[in-house]
Amino acid sequence: MNTTAYGIKNCDTIKKMKKWFEAENIEYQFHDYRVDGLDQAMLEAFESALGWEAMVNKRGTTYRQLTDEQKAGLNRENAIALMLEFPAMIKRPLLVHNSEHHLGFKPAQYQEIFAAQLAAK
Repeated sequence: MNTTAYGIKNCDTIKKMKKWFEAENIEYQFHDYRVDGLDQAMLEAFESALGWEAMVNKRGTTYRQLTDEQKAGLNRENAIALMLEFPAMIKRPLLVHNSEHHLGFKPAQYQEIFAAQLAAK
């Protein structure tokens, strides 16, 4: 298995992504931060591939509930600490496919990521 999607199962975007995988008959693993866990090493690996700025979901409720001071003072170190404490703050889904990292879900984006697998069917 070379595809793992990370997120939170009750997220609407995660539900859309799962339906897409099922419709396209593509195998993947799903890692729910709340059930399967999230640790500093995992977050740092994601951050080195994607950058903390891209990973922070600024449109989500969790981010909007931060204080103005927390938002104004965001940097790599405290963003990682906040994402560790509040996994819902991480943009979803975070997809790792063939060692490449991707954020978000749009059908066209996934068509491109999985083009080789889709063409082989």
